Amino acid sequence: MFTTPARLFLRSLRTTPRTAFRTANLAPCARRTMHSSMVRYHAGIERPAPGTGIKIHFNDSKGTLIKTVEANEGDDILAVAHEYDIDLEGACEGSVACSTCHVILPEDKYDLLPEPEDDENDMLDMAFGLTDTSRLGCQVKLTKALDGMVVTLPAATRNMFVDGKKASH
Repeated sequence: MFTTPARLFLRSLRTTPRTAFRTANLAPCARRTMHSSMVRYHAGIERPAPGTGIKIHFNDSKGTLIKTVEANEGDDILAVAHEYDIDLEGACEGSVACSTCHVILPEDKYDLLPEPEDDENDMLDMAFGLTDTSRLGCQVKLTKALDGMVVTLPAATRNMFVDGKKASH
């Protein structure tokens, strides 16, 4: 039987310990997306030293301040909300398969962000209380320009059908 480079690679997967691929970050794309996820989805984010991070103010749907927090550049709003115990669901864990991390941003900060991709727009169409400045929290990466941003949580979320179970009351 003749051996292709793909077969050689698959054979090396069977003989090389899995941890070697994770440590070196050399796992093939299919293995990384099907069988494991990045460490950042399983651990908390690192909180910045007080006064050094990007400030985010979380408000409820009525405009009442819930909490002001600091985050690092590159963190997403969903991860920050979970780290600081803010009630932002994120049922799909940031895979852009639901709209439960829907947030409303101020227009000046919304304009600083890149346009939402098609997947995000599709999920936003299902969001409760959609506005012109709505985004999915899992898709908003923080930058220094967003420092001081006010993130408003909608009055409710729609969790259609996640993992084969309907949301219960």
